[in-house]
Amino acid sequence: MNPWSLEGLLNTISNVKTMQKVINALALISFGVSAVVVAGGVYIYQNKEAIQDNIKQQVVDAATAGVGDALPGMLGGPSTGSESPVPISIPSVPF
Repeated sequence: MNPWSLEGLLNTISNVKTMQKVINALALISFGVSAVVVAGGVYIYQNKEAIQDNIKQQVVDAATAGVGDALPGMLGGPSTGSESPVPISIPSVPF
């Protein structure tokens, strides 16, 4: 097929129109992604103090729970039965 014939020219124009549609679709998708990124950044910037306070509270709660589980008898947390798994004897005065 001769590219300079009417058939070749119409085929080339058809390919260009198809390619233009693909490029336009990619441009719209790119715009959408950019808009979502900007909107997310604005949301985080406007709510950064609330987000920080929420994270701090979660850290404090986790630390409190961890300490409470590690030292159950000292902080008034749940007890696991006997306070000491090994019996402790008080030494007597040797004289």
